[in-house]
Amino acid sequence: MTDLKQRVKEMIIDRLKLEGMTPDQIEDQAPLFGEGLGLDSIDALELVLGIEQVFGVKIEDEASGTQAFRSVEALTAFIAEHRKA
Repeated sequence: MTDLKQRVKEMIIDRLKLEGMTPDQIEDQAPLFGEGLGLDSIDALELVLGIEQVFGVKIEDEASGTQAFRSVEALTAFIAEHRKA
């Protein structure tokens, strides 16, 4: 799971072009939107595409996205669960 979490953080940095940021600077439990990384709806769309392309996992609806995008921890768990399905 740690390797997957690292890959998720790297994908976030790459897809959102967060220059100068390292995976270590993204806290596992910090919110991705609002106070945490401060992402917005455009960033969410980019991450949805990234998750589909990099991990082969689709976020089917808004409820799933809201749940998955709570934090890196939640996103990693979502990807791990849906990759097996």
